[in-house]
Amino acid sequence: MSWSAALVAADSTPRPSSLDEAQKTANDAAGWLEANWSVWISNGLRIVLIVTIAIVLRSLVRRGITKLIARMNRTAQAMDNALGGILVNAERRRQRSEAIGSVLRSVASFLIMGTAALTVLSVLKINLAPLLASAGVAGVAIGFGARNLVTDFLSGVFMILEDQYGVGDEIDAGVATGTVVEVGLRVTKLRGANGAIWYVRNGEVKRIGNLSQGWAMAEVDVTLRYDEDLDRARQVIGEVGEEMSKTAPWDEKLWEPVEVMGLDSVSLDSVVVRVQAKAAPGEAAAVARELRWRIKRALDAAGIRMGPPPAVADAAADAADPTAVVAPPSVLANPASPQALATAPIPPVPPGATLGK
Repeated sequence: MSWSAALVAADSTPRPSSLDEAQKTANDAAGWLEANWSVWISNGLRIVLIVTIAIVLRSLVRRGITKLIARMNRTAQAMDNALGGILVNAERRRQRSEAIGSVLRSVASFLIMGTAALTVLSVLKINLAPLLASAGVAGVAIGFGARNLVTDFLSGVFMILEDQYGVGDEIDAGVATGTVVEVGLRVTKLRGANGAIWYVRNGEVKRIGNLSQGWAMAEVDVTLRYDEDLDRARQVIGEVGEEMSKTAPWDEKLWEPVEVMGLDSVSLDSVVVRVQAKAAPGEAAAVARELRWRIKRALDAAGIRMGPPPAVADAAADAADPTAVVAPPSVLANPASPQALATAPIPPVPPGATLGK
């Protein structure tokens, strides 16, 4: 820009027409500042006070939640020491308490800081109606877009609060079955029977079967020959159960005596005897395997024969019967049968005749 252009721009700047007008403008500016400086200072102090109270309140609430969770852990630890660690899973308790504490702290921080932010905006004379309407529309849009994530999170929160399952529990979640390795707010990690790790979203779980709460039932079906003495078999199985209940470590895993329920099914070649035993949570499979092992050895020693399943017996009988593979005789093979007499013989073809005409 040249000097001449600068001089022209300076000359074009509006100036007070007189000294009185300039003095009046300065007095108006000073009066406006004098009238509003108290409001500015008051609003600034109010904002600082609101933020300070929110920060202090948030810190106190989070510290109180942390102490509450620590107290719950200490109470559970005392129970664990009193019970000898039989019924309380330390890792399950720790993860559940940490998840609950994290959720409570997040909710408390969101409520306190959100309320403080809205209060600050109201102090600044900002109309909150359009802001709240926009936030509502954005929340609805985000809710529809991330509905699966929200569903997983809410389902995880309620699963943890209700203590539906925990680390170390054997559960059937419908989509997967195994032992719980980790419980999260969005995903539950299971270890399957073959060692595979299953990651199950909490929102996909519609029903849960927990096999590790309270007690478990071990069931064993013993197949015996049809002609065996059932009273003697009951006595042998009862002796096996009594001996097993007095042997470590099965004396702690068996919560009730082994009971012979009776005949579960009867066929032409064999009978099935149902045996049940109430076991500690998560020990039903191990108790059933050991019980089968001991019953098999005891029955062999007593000379009681265990029959094959009905399907195997029927297949063996069919294979031993030589007539099973012979076709049944036809009634047409007998010339004197009514079916053979009712048939008409095919007439011979005359010489020189053509078939089909």
